[in-house]
Amino acid sequence: MSTQNSPRVALVTGASGGIGRASAQRLAADGYAVGVHYAGNKDRAESLVREITDAGGDAVAVGGDVADEAAMTDAFDAVERALGGIDVVVNTAGIMVLGPIADYDLDQFDQIVRTNLRGTFVVSQQAARRVRAGGAIINFSTTVTRTQFPNYGPYVATKAAVEGLTLTLARELRGRDVTANTVAPGPTATPLFLDGKDERTVQNLADAAPMERLGQPEDIAETVAFLAGPARWVNGQTIFTNGGLA
Repeated sequence: MSTQNSPRVALVTGASGGIGRASAQRLAADGYAVGVHYAGNKDRAESLVREITDAGGDAVAVGGDVADEAAMTDAFDAVERALGGIDVVVNTAGIMVLGPIADYDLDQFDQIVRTNLRGTFVVSQQAARRVRAGGAIINFSTTVTRTQFPNYGPYVATKAAVEGLTLTLARELRGRDVTANTVAPGPTATPLFLDGKDERTVQNLADAAPMERLGQPEDIAETVAFLAGPARWVNGQTIFTNGGLA
């Protein structure tokens, strides 16, 4: 673990927007030094780094395709060099391309599997090798694995696999004092969720939860902060953070 005088260090993939950004902000507010990972939006990642450092925190931007082993090795190396180690990995990076299974383009299927499943595997593999004792690995699924909405089949297939992968990883980390859990958000007001949906569809999804609203990225970041820090007895679980949707 990091020494008493050094901050814990978190690497957040997909931190340039949405849930990843909110998670990085929340962990920084909790005193973590943060590796802010981006795939394509370097400017937003560097803006978040400035925001964290201007508030007195410590952060560094790192780029790369999560499904590329060499790129992720370099990203983990860069965070360790700049911040002194890694205690928490939050893997929010993902894509969502909707469509019915019968008509789904297989090239798009390969793309979504590459990012959501292979990407999670590559990041989890690096995390399993590097996260220090007392740390946490937090992957991301979706509540749609329970609700089974039409047109989400390929996306759900990748996320159900992430759940199984993470639960197995938790057991493989026996004796390391490192937890591995999955967060499964419900409908959350992020560009990834809102893209391509009309106002009526968004409102219907908001009304579906007993809380009668969409989740906000900050709602999901609360669960991330819990699993990253105090939740040492929560391990090998999928946490559905969805306002009671399912």
